[in-house]
Amino acid sequence: MKPATQWMLALLWAALLAALGLWAAQRLEISGDLRAFLPAPETPAQRLLIEELGDGPGSRLLLVGLSGADAGELAAQSESLREALAADPLIEFVANGAASDLAAIPPQLLPYRYLLSERFDDTPLDAHTLREALNARLQDLGSPAGALVEPLLPSDPTLEILHLAERWEPANGPQRLHGVWFDATGAEALLVVRTHAAGFDPTGQAQIVATIEAAFEDAAGDSGSRLTLTGPGAFSVEIGNRTAKEAATIGAIGTLGLVLLFVFAYRSARLLLLGVLPLATAGLAGFAAVAALFDGIHGITLAFGFTLIGVAQDYPVHLFSHLYGRHAPATTARELWPTLLTGVISTCIAYLTFFVAGVDGLRQLAVFTIVGLLAAALATRYLLPPLLAPRADDVGQARWVRACARVFDRVPRPRPVALSVVAVLALAVVVLAPAPFWENDLSKLTPVPEQGMRDDMRLREALGAPDVRYLMVLHGADEQAVLAASATLLPALDALVDEGALGSYELAARYLPTVEVQRARQARLPTPDALRTALDTALLDSPFRADAFAPFLADVETARTAAPLVAADLAGTPLDAAVSGLLLSGGDGATALVSLGGLDDPQRVADVARAHGAELLDLKTTSESLVSAWRGGVLLSLALAALLLAATVWVSLRTPRRVWRVLLPMGLTLLLTLALLRGAGIELTMFHLVSLVLAAGLGLDYALFFERASADRDEHLRTLHAIVVCSSMTALVFGLLALSSIPVLRAIGMTVTLGVIGNFVFAVLLAGHAGPARTQAA
Repeated sequence: MKPATQWMLALLWAALLAALGLWAAQRLEISGDLRAFLPAPETPAQRLLIEELGDGPGSRLLLVGLSGADAGELAAQSESLREALAADPLIEFVANGAASDLAAIPPQLLPYRYLLSERFDDTPLDAHTLREALNARLQDLGSPAGALVEPLLPSDPTLEILHLAERWEPANGPQRLHGVWFDATGAEALLVVRTHAAGFDPTGQAQIVATIEAAFEDAAGDSGSRLTLTGPGAFSVEIGNRTAKEAATIGAIGTLGLVLLFVFAYRSARLLLLGVLPLATAGLAGFAAVAALFDGIHGITLAFGFTLIGVAQDYPVHLFSHLYGRHAPATTARELWPTLLTGVISTCIAYLTFFVAGVDGLRQLAVFTIVGLLAAALATRYLLPPLLAPRADDVGQARWVRACARVFDRVPRPRPVALSVVAVLALAVVVLAPAPFWENDLSKLTPVPEQGMRDDMRLREALGAPDVRYLMVLHGADEQAVLAASATLLPALDALVDEGALGSYELAARYLPTVEVQRARQARLPTPDALRTALDTALLDSPFRADAFAPFLADVETARTAAPLVAADLAGTPLDAAVSGLLLSGGDGATALVSLGGLDDPQRVADVARAHGAELLDLKTTSESLVSAWRGGVLLSLALAALLLAATVWVSLRTPRRVWRVLLPMGLTLLLTLALLRGAGIELTMFHLVSLVLAAGLGLDYALFFERASADRDEHLRTLHAIVVCSSMTALVFGLLALSSIPVLRAIGMTVTLGVIGNFVFAVLLAGHAGPARTQAA
């Protein structure tokens, strides 16, 4: 085939890949919800945890601190920031303690204050009560609070609005300076923001963080004040940005290194460019397969999937290293295909078993990898050879390859006894190392910077924000049942706050009484005529005009005759932000949540919860049980994969000695890698496990190709060239990942790098000496 035709075909191939990528990108939404990598919950506590991780009020809470200027300036910036954020559709609720926050009842619900307030449960709304209220208002109007009271007086002479707002304030809420929240030192203004986007929605949270930062810049001007922003959403954005930055840096360095290595190995720009096509085919085919089978793709699947496609880089390298003399590229590809196909099928089988784990994220990862590897292998076998020209030289005869072969030939082959001793010692380290074997803490999968954690703890303590670990739960038949049950908790929770076992709490019953309680309060409200008479009596000898209180009379009558409020009526109001996240309804009943802050005595709080039919959940313990269940599924998958992989190799080689020589390097490497990680005190996560599967797939390829070439010295040299190039490229990329400051990337990089080194060494040592070279025309 003429070179011009070959280049036209290569460009056509690239164009088809670009079209495939565009199609997949338009269909697929990238998700950052970590729940995709967790198994299906089995217990009520686990189901609640899964819901809270993504959509619970705690996951959607952002804490804001303004510092670096005088208190008056910070207060003005806080109010400016609150006003800007309150108008943003991305934000559900924002509060800074200002007076505008106190009247959290919107106009259409204002009459319901008489059904939400408990003050008239024992005291009738009669002439005596109204007279006392009007006398108190006269005093208020002559005080500094007069400007706040005067607008409320015609419709609310008893100030039920302010009473409710005070009752809804956290027990240990922050102090107010200049009308807004400040920390105890008065040096930092405080705000709370609740977002519509879930905590693990990276796109939504990134938009919100950008909105807050832009609004702060407008409010701060040149004052020199500083913004501190914490919470799950802010942390996920920071970690995502840091991960992307490091990945880009590592990718740039790795790409340069790979190009230099490729040029050194083949001295051909043509092969470098053509070698990219199977890799691009692998990545885009995997991406398109996930787009066709799933509604979205997790960011971890995408990032780790492209990392796993690194196995596919070996396929064109093997083909390039075996091109020599008059051998047509198609002939070389056909000769390599049985060995290559065995490795591909074995690796795909390993990932196919991830479907057994019952985790959606792992299913995506399996689809991505299996389709990608098969596409790369088929592209190398059928699409790449027509684009290649025969090579005049034989890279296996390069001076450095022959020098490496002589060194490896002189290394004594380990005896079975020595290998047994190594295996026993490694197993002993794996079993007996003092560090915990598994890392069960979900927070370690998305680690928060240390300074961020300190800032978050400081702001939470200053604001009395809910604890992210503990949650009190009540279950019932329906919304009204759990509201009634949680209302009985109020005195007990207040007592816990008084004795210091609890700093603060939030529950829906503080804001929304049951329908039964509201109807009882309606029955105690006076009729229009009775209320008019009581008001006229209270106004005797009063400076207030009788007609000034018409809005008050109308509101009471509306409250007396309206349908009681339920949670659905609060949608779109500020009260919804306080109630909806704490009152959950489902097919199997309803659940009331009690968020807790400043929990100093968990055992005492748990005892009180049990005494009132509630349960104190430790979400950390629950998450660990969920991770443990996930790990069990993955380990089952890996055990099944090992059996299927061994069966595949047996079908291919059919000789016990040859099968043993292929599987032994992989098995020893797996054991030694685990021993090194355990010996270094590293607790294993799901990323270590999946990385071990990747390392095993690489090791299988090395051993299979060495076994194929064991009878021919020249073929052995070409195979050695290919495997040195493959392992060097893989070790370079994953070695850079091992240097990352991101624990997840570091875990992947370290595990695969150790696996690559171990698999290469054992494959060389256990492959046996190659046979004599065949005579060939060069």
